[in-house]
Amino acid sequence: MPANTTTGNPGPLGLAAFSLTTVLLSLVNAGIFGIELEMALIPLALVFGGFVQLLVGLLEYQEGNTFGLTAFTSYGAFWIWFGLLVTMTHNGWLPSVGTSAIGMVLLVWGVFTVGMWISTFKLNWALWSVFLVLSVTFFLLAFGDLFGMPSLTRYGGYLGLVTAAGAFYVSVAEVTNWSFDREVLPLGDAPLGSTPSTPDSVSVADD
Repeated sequence: MPANTTTGNPGPLGLAAFSLTTVLLSLVNAGIFGIELEMALIPLALVFGGFVQLLVGLLEYQEGNTFGLTAFTSYGAFWIWFGLLVTMTHNGWLPSVGTSAIGMVLLVWGVFTVGMWISTFKLNWALWSVFLVLSVTFFLLAFGDLFGMPSLTRYGGYLGLVTAAGAFYVSVAEVTNWSFDREVLPLGDAPLGSTPSTPDSVSVADD
């Protein structure tokens, strides 16, 4: 086993949970698959995209990773919200929710993601790219719902696929680099310069 860690790095698990749920929903938003896939996604969104990311956020707290704590806990809660929203409206537990209301929610999350993106300027180029594309994805989906423009939703779906691919790459890169105990898959330096090094583990905030 690699000797450069004393505890496991939870970041790759959180990124995997985010990317796999995002790619499935993005296939629906892009119009590639229909509502059946969205229904199949709900349990995965609650368990993998939601609960697992919440767990990863708590583990990042133990690692002293403020960025990982905030990001994974927040996006985990987002997926739980999505799963509960679809489930409750489908079963009649909530009244029908209009697209403009969904658009406002997505707009707020776009603003939040921009705030998280600012921190990635001191992390690495890979995460910087993921959060940049995710920000644009949220805004496209939000404006598509707010202005009743399905074409923007489709574009947001395609961009969501790019976001998911980027997050998946970072997840695989961190696990691979840990396994080989050296950089095999590059993540890039920090866009605004290197961050202060922390011992032992490779984490989302350290690469």
